[in-house]
Amino acid sequence: MLVPVPPPVQQPSGDHPAMSLVVQNLVFPLDRDPDILPLYLDAETWTTVGHETVRVSDFAHVDDVLDRSSARVRPGRRVSFASYFNAFPASYWQHWTTVREVTLELSTEGSGTVLVYRSNANGVAQRVESRDVSGGDTVRFSLPVTNFTDGGWYWFDAVAGSEELIIRSGSWSTDATPRTTANASIGITTMNKPDYCVRNLAALAKETALLTDIDTIYVVDQGTTKVQDREEFPAVAEALGDKLTVINQANLGGSGGFSRSMSETLDAGTSGFVLLLDDDVEVEPEGIFRSIQFSRFSSRPTIVGGHMFDLLDKPILHAFSENIDLHPFLWRPGFDEQIRHDFRVSNLRQTPWMHARMDADYNGWWMCMIPVEVIRDIGLSIPVFIKWDDSEYGLRARSRGYRTVSLPGSALWHISWIDKDDSQDWQAYYHARNRLVAGLLHSPYSKGGRLLSNSSRISLKHLLSMQYYAVELRNEAIRDLLTGPEHLHRTMGTKLPELRAQAADFSETSVYTADSDVPPTREGRRSYPLHTEPSPAGASLAVFTAKAAARHWLTSPADQSQPQVELAKRDATWWRVPGFDSALISTADGRGSSWYRRDRSEFRALLKESLRLHRELERNWDALAEQYRRALPEFTSQEAWKTTFEQ
Repeated sequence: MLVPVPPPVQQPSGDHPAMSLVVQNLVFPLDRDPDILPLYLDAETWTTVGHETVRVSDFAHVDDVLDRSSARVRPGRRVSFASYFNAFPASYWQHWTTVREVTLELSTEGSGTVLVYRSNANGVAQRVESRDVSGGDTVRFSLPVTNFTDGGWYWFDAVAGSEELIIRSGSWSTDATPRTTANASIGITTMNKPDYCVRNLAALAKETALLTDIDTIYVVDQGTTKVQDREEFPAVAEALGDKLTVINQANLGGSGGFSRSMSETLDAGTSGFVLLLDDDVEVEPEGIFRSIQFSRFSSRPTIVGGHMFDLLDKPILHAFSENIDLHPFLWRPGFDEQIRHDFRVSNLRQTPWMHARMDADYNGWWMCMIPVEVIRDIGLSIPVFIKWDDSEYGLRARSRGYRTVSLPGSALWHISWIDKDDSQDWQAYYHARNRLVAGLLHSPYSKGGRLLSNSSRISLKHLLSMQYYAVELRNEAIRDLLTGPEHLHRTMGTKLPELRAQAADFSETSVYTADSDVPPTREGRRSYPLHTEPSPAGASLAVFTAKAAARHWLTSPADQSQPQVELAKRDATWWRVPGFDSALISTADGRGSSWYRRDRSEFRALLKESLRLHRELERNWDALAEQYRRALPEFTSQEAWKTTFEQ
């Protein structure tokens, strides 16, 4: 049910149009965290020194946040709400929805001035209107959403007079008619992270207004440490009541967990959307509300994704929009400036690229809203356990006319992968196979374009870095791929234990966690200044690769009784490690160190097999592509997935 003015915070009073619907609320941090205050307001004065943006002064403190919907501006101060969570991304609403006008409504106390601004696609700010306020006041601005084709936001600044100015509440609303009034369900896939999961359920349980827009929260628990066993769970379950459904199933990875939520939503037949959420996250409930409203007002069924901030470094935003470079068939951000953007250093007003509308090929399933219409049309996830399920789904949807929008202002905090290196553990299998599956299904180029040559080079990099386990799994991935699409569902529940068991055959998979166990090195610890040695490129890359490969193929390693050197993870780049015969290298997560040993026979055998498999895959590419594409409707069908769930 779509309730007029259904925001999760108190609404302004006054003569608001009866059927005006709030699409975005003014909000402040749930836990008054000073680190994330820049995501909600921009209280600083900035200037430019050379080409650098510099903060001059700070006119607000977390103590100025009064509650979830209220904040104060101190006497004589000015605070801008040109921030990630409180500016209005007008360009996205114009391009993807039926909304052509929004009303900014603010409830204030005290005296001062409210100024409304907009930006263009280049990030240039333009003043739109201003009003003086005094006493207890309600001020409204009717703002057209008609001149933002390439980009631009709306926001407001608040300037206090001789006394403090309090913004009691605020909202952005529209009189437009939504395409649908359907509610959403939420699907959370969890694997041995019950603490995160219960914490997020508790946060959602407090959002009573938001819950009117939610039909069911599905928790698909695939772990051995169960959500229902947490001490806090009974109280959370009681608070959510029949809104909560916990499903225990075997570990089928992210694709299996999220497909289960899709399937349950289809069977329930009540929701218009399903919002997929990871477990190791911290939600911003307002972001969920905005995703639902954006989905309702979309001019056609649209996948609406949320952005991801770093849970352990909260002002850091990962890629703003995600695309796939189809020729090498690799993930990439819209452009490099998006990667790990720090809002402490540059807020919305100081970040011109953030004002351009950016269209995504897909959105990560840490937070992604999918219309039920889309699921009925194109099916559930491909059965690949983890990796590439979300990106393949975005490409499949696009091929059927459904686009993905990564919506600014809709986001959560997620455990970052910056302290992981999942390309060289058991996940190497899924990285390799699933990328190739997606390429077979969607690459528009003959023989997959540069995909196979790039895949072969990745395996060679692993081999030169003495990561033999990763290459063994990458080779196995191609062998399985060549057997045809029937292996996908068949191996969903059995492949992971097989991959992990193989790790015992490779010394680099063991981790020394205690100092007393770490073997001494012959040459000591090597360290390198940051950003001083770029990776080889162009002709130098070809020469480097040829020399390194010849060395590993032709020469025997020196004494392997102890490591030659010790390297920090940051220093163990693929162009440094090949120069050593063995190395003690710290793990990405900081748990300890692993001992990498050069093995000429292992290098030769794995390289020959890798080259053979890539040649075989190239020869059979067209036939395999036809086979996988023909089978796609079957192995993504609800019926096929239900069989896998039952098994």
